[in-house]
Amino acid sequence: MAWETVDRTKTVLDPEAAPVLSEAVREKIRSFFDRYETKQAALLPAFHLVQEALGHVSLAAMNEIAEVLEIPPAVVLDTVGFYTHYWTHPKGEKVIVCCRSISCETMAGGSVLQAFKDALGIAEHQTTPDGKYSLMTEECLAGCDHAACVLINEKLHKRVKPEDVPALLADPNNDKIDVPRSDLYDAPPPVEPASSPEGSGEAQHGDDG
Repeated sequence: MAWETVDRTKTVLDPEAAPVLSEAVREKIRSFFDRYETKQAALLPAFHLVQEALGHVSLAAMNEIAEVLEIPPAVVLDTVGFYTHYWTHPKGEKVIVCCRSISCETMAGGSVLQAFKDALGIAEHQTTPDGKYSLMTEECLAGCDHAACVLINEKLHKRVKPEDVPALLADPNNDKIDVPRSDLYDAPPPVEPASSPEGSGEAQHGDDG
């Protein structure tokens, strides 16, 4: 058996490549700094922003996140690999997450997952050829009293049965939520108040005195 050798001295990223993060995304990440004691604490929100903007968190994006947060790229790579909701390769427009908790398994969650696999023709962590759907599982979606649960992007579907899968996939709004999102990501960065003309504050104080 021949072992493949890996040249660890070879740069994986092209140093001449154009940046993958827009200035708007970078500025949005910086807007989180005041919320935390350290810049590194903004890492998870940064992942969410980048994944929403690019579809996934690529190696190039990780490197640029590290630059913005002023932390080693290895820290970014270790962190993104710990969480299942961050994708390091392109994912579908909609991500279907089937719950595999005991409650959902008891209520035919495994059969629901199989129904999605059969309907989409893909396995876990794969994406349909048209790029519309990706499929994955999670240990718990925190809806045990409504088993079996399925999450499509941000929308939680409750008491799903295998026979419900075709109708779910046919619904164009199967990922639309009917409650406001947190303004943590959607709100524009705070605008600094315009500074007063030099000396105007002192003049006003003098008038009041």
